[in-house]
Amino acid sequence: MTRTAPTGVASTAPPGSPVVDRIASVTLSSVVLPLRAPTSDAKVLTGRQRAMTEVVLLFAEVSTEAGLEGVGFGYSKRAGGPAQFAHAREVAADLIGEDPSDTGRLWTKLVWAGASVGRSGAATQALAALDIALWDLKAKRAGLPLAKLLGAHRDSVRCYDTSGGFLHEPLEQVLANADRTLAAGVGGIKVKVGQPDVGEDLRRVRAVREHVGDGVPLMVDANQQWDRPTAQRVGRALEEFGLVWIEEPLDAYDTEGHAQLARSLDTAIATGEMLTSVREHDELIRAGAADVLQPDAPRIGGITQFLKLAVLAEHAHLQLAPHFAMEIHAHLAAAYPIEPWVEHFDWLHPLFEERLEVRDGRMHLSSRPGLGVTISERARAWTVDRVRVDAPR
Repeated sequence: MTRTAPTGVASTAPPGSPVVDRIASVTLSSVVLPLRAPTSDAKVLTGRQRAMTEVVLLFAEVSTEAGLEGVGFGYSKRAGGPAQFAHAREVAADLIGEDPSDTGRLWTKLVWAGASVGRSGAATQALAALDIALWDLKAKRAGLPLAKLLGAHRDSVRCYDTSGGFLHEPLEQVLANADRTLAAGVGGIKVKVGQPDVGEDLRRVRAVREHVGDGVPLMVDANQQWDRPTAQRVGRALEEFGLVWIEEPLDAYDTEGHAQLARSLDTAIATGEMLTSVREHDELIRAGAADVLQPDAPRIGGITQFLKLAVLAEHAHLQLAPHFAMEIHAHLAAAYPIEPWVEHFDWLHPLFEERLEVRDGRMHLSSRPGLGVTISERARAWTVDRVRVDAPR
């Protein structure tokens, strides 16, 4: 017999008897996080984008009849935040009354609710916050950190920093940032390249390598700004620096070009962060276009989709280095069989009451259940739109 737990009361069902809880409400919040300074990568220097001044977060808080709550989030940069919020608001009512444990079925229900605008891009990015909240809730219900619920292979993950390597800062500041980052316990350093002046890129990389020494893992990120001949030429020039990888040397959808680079260079090719579906990543994998896959759970639709992609990546023996959102990705990387990397970004620190522990080059998971994060009062203060959905469609 299946029993439903009364609202706010622990179940008295006999041990082993399944307990069904139901989703009572979904609260969605649009939060605008200001950055400390306008931030530029190569896309800004080539004129394709403006500098970043803020990140727009979509938070989802899923509450149940038994008084449990799961928290999830997604994000957008420069544009798209209001679209994600609007789409999530339209489909969230389809969760009311559902069993929150049915994550796979609910993801399918939500994606088909909005299928007329597609099953990738902003539509599925809006679903990610809801899906992540459901997984957070599932882990909390089990009393486990999310990584443990998924089946962790490790309690900590290698991490590298990106926050201090952007192109709006002069080289001297990048070097000082690297010192501070390594002293804080982060294991590797990533610097941005892809400037119109290739010589300046090489000068910066050489300076960083000489400054941190050969023993520190070093990565570079061109943010899709090279064409194929430039990527081949610069990729060869970068070989001497012993990089862990060259990230996004080409347009994110140039699968053939990435595959050619992966075959011709000794340095690993990393890409995938801009893709918004498992299908797009599968094309990269099948083509041999990435040595290091960099999926982003909020961009591909959440944890349900990320787990599908992780199986494909493992089958292809690929390294994994999820993009951004370390509060989510530390758990997912810990559950990946092949030793992964997680990107350390301090941008989202003001949004949460808790911090991930970083020491000895690794990011250590906490024993807190679920994602282990609580939305901060500052995040509440930065909320620009908020809606509670508590009635079925």
